[in-house]
Amino acid sequence: MSGTLNLWVKSPDTHSERRIDPHLTVEQLKGKLELITGIPARNQVITLLESESDPRVVASLDDDTKKLGFYGLRDWQVLKVRLNRMLLIAGLPRWAKVDDKNPSNTLTGQLTDVSQVEKFEISEAEYAKRTDSVLAYKQRNKVGRFAENAEEPANEAIDESVKVGARCEVESSEELKKRGTIRFVGPTKFGKGIWVGVEYDEPLGKNNGSVQGEQYFACRDKYGVFVRADRVTAGDFPVEELDLDEEM
Repeated sequence: MSGTLNLWVKSPDTHSERRIDPHLTVEQLKGKLELITGIPARNQVITLLESESDPRVVASLDDDTKKLGFYGLRDWQVLKVRLNRMLLIAGLPRWAKVDDKNPSNTLTGQLTDVSQVEKFEISEAEYAKRTDSVLAYKQRNKVGRFAENAEEPANEAIDESVKVGARCEVESSEELKKRGTIRFVGPTKFGKGIWVGVEYDEPLGKNNGSVQGEQYFACRDKYGVFVRADRVTAGDFPVEELDLDEEM
């Protein structure tokens, strides 16, 4: 879509790059942000900040009838959702934030807040002694690495397009299109054979590019994942657009 702006959308539960039409009105933008952030459009207050190092308020997007172009939005600004606090993204030239005026009516941030969750912890040695665990089930039924025919994987044939820096889409059992950038291709200490490390566009991963204390690449937490090469398709997979024409 020509004429769109590359912008970041950030909330306690998501952070992604989106393409947004500057001809959107503030009201239309709020509707789009509700789908991404979970904050109801009627409860959003959008303000434009100068930068991370200079967080002066440039403008308040308080007129729902005005188009985004009226406020001078440019590439790589950040539409930021905050819940009673300011969240910052480093390295971006300009900033925007979205405040939740009615946080009691939303679940924003609660999905990732584990501070109130009581945790059950057990050592690896104690876990190995249990007879009711997944590990014990696999041992009894010879599943996975305990299978009788388990052997060293053959040298996988990796498509030459699967290389560091390439855009890709990862096959998922969750029926989601998980897009990202390949950050690592090679052997690891945590598993046999060749693995592909991917930095997702959104927090759909499992780690920050490290596994079992070994750092293979660097990204934000929950944006990194390691998968087998046969689940990765490299190619022209741009960051998904925030399309005005899609159903709302």
